[in-house]
Order: sequence, then structure tokens, then C-alpha cells
Amino acid sequence: MKTGLVLEGGAMRGMYTAGVLDVFMEQGITFDGVIGVSAGALFGVNLLSRQAGRVIRYNKRFNADPNYLGLRPLLRTGNIVDTEYAYDRVPRTLDVFDDETYRASKIPFYAVVTNVDSGEPEYIKIDSVFEQMDVLRASGSMPFVSKPVEIDGKKYLDGAVTDSIPFEKFLEMGYERLVVVLTKPEGYVKKQMPRMLTQMCYASAYPKFAERVRDRHVMYNASTARLAELEQEGTVLVLRPSQHVKISRVEKNPEKLQALYDVGVRDAQERAEKIRKFLADNGSGK
Repeated sequence: MKTGLVLEGGAMRGMYTAGVLDVFMEQGITFDGVIGVSAGALFGVNLLSRQAGRVIRYNKRFNADPNYLGLRPLLRTGNIVDTEYAYDRVPRTLDVFDDETYRASKIPFYAVVTNVDSGEPEYIKIDSVFEQMDVLRASGSMPFVSKPVEIDGKKYLDGAVTDSIPFEKFLEMGYERLVVVLTKPEGYVKKQMPRMLTQMCYASAYPKFAERVRDRHVMYNASTARLAELEQEGTVLVLRPSQHVKISRVEKNPEKLQALYDVGVRDAQERAEKIRKFLADNGSGK
């Protein structure tokens, strides 16, 4: 049976995912394929480059820099993250991403993006992080605070708008048992985005995308309900934060980043044996 790992987004709530993935690396827990959306994609690629500790390290180091994240790059470039700083200087020079090891892993990794013209999700296989950095950037480009990313003549934004937890896609692709890492606590219910904001920003240029942003809460809440059913059936195993850490989507405080990361580490350590049994019970050989 093919096993898959599914990684929700959530901006800096993804520090929880970073902690979980570092435990997976340290304990040798592997999968036949990985799919991530938004922060789940941006942070998840480090699993295949085998760089435990990198995500928490570079976020603690750079998030507090006003030129990296926040109002200054938003006013200067239209993106809340300085794209040249975050997607070029950091991974290539300041905290180097190991693209060679990533490519050698041979484990398929997919990033979810949203086509702003069609209003539909697209699932793009990342063969090289450096060569496909714009796909990862698009997956993590949050609406309202990011410009669309153009790839092959098409424009994209945050994949979480149209598929926040892409477990259904992986089931369609033949991954029969899934470990799903969520960044929201149990019982979380997403609320509707202010309609006026959506209309002002996207209704004219990207009406189909505007509809998806407006209805995102419906999609998300239906997905979590379905996920709960699959969890009861034994098709998926879900990891979610066991402890609440109040954190901003663009959190700069290194202590808060570390606190949420530590929750991910503890949760993964406590459930590591259960995860191994879940994978082994399905004949994966893991």
C-alpha cells in the first residue's frame, strides 16, 4: 500500500509542522509521497532535503527583520514577504537549501497552487526546489498581501484558498493510507472572510478566484468533516497541535515560533510508535 504525507498550510502556524517533520527525520519515518500547501509546501520540502532544524532556524533568524517580513516589504513590493530575500538569498546563500539531496530522494513532492483566473487548484510536482521556486512561492502567497505569481503565462496564489488540506487529491492519486499534519487545533471551525474585502480586491480582475475566497470556509469545514470520517475508518492518521500557542500568521517573536515548534516535536515524539504501526499495518514496509 502506498503511504502519503499531507501537510496543511497556515503561515507561521507551520512551525508546528516543522517540529513534526524534524522528528520524522530523526526517527526515520518515511512516506511514498508528500503533498503540501502554502507553508506546508514551503516547509515540507526540507523533509526530503534531510535538513532537520532548518525551518525553525531560518524563521527565528530572519522573521524579525523588517525588510524580510511585514509592512515594509508589503508597501515596497506589494508582497508581505520580500520575495528576493526569502526565496533567493536565504535558500541559496544565507541558510542554504540542499537541492541536490532533495532531488536525489526520488520521493514525489507536490505543491498546491490556485489559478486565479480559473479559480481551481493545481497540483504541481516539485522535482527541483531551486528550479521551481516560483511554484512554492505561489503556493504560499497569501491573498490580499501578495501579488499573483506568474508561471508559464498563468497567474497563481495560495493553494490553501481552494484545497487547504489536499488529502482527497492524494487518495485519488493512489495513496491508500495517509498521515495528515494539521496546524489548527481540534474543533477549529473556519469563519467566512469579509465579503466586502474580497469584492474590493478580486471581484473585478479575478471573479472566479473571488468566489473561492468567499466560500473558502465552506470548503475548509467540509474537508475537516470528511477527514474526521476517514480517521474513524482508519484510512488516515491525523496530527494536530495538542496545546494552544497564540501566534500570528506573520509571527516575528522567536520565542513564540520556538514554542509552537516544540509542541510539534512533543506531539510527534509521543505518537511516533503509533505512526510506525499505522504505516507498517498497511504493508508499506516502512
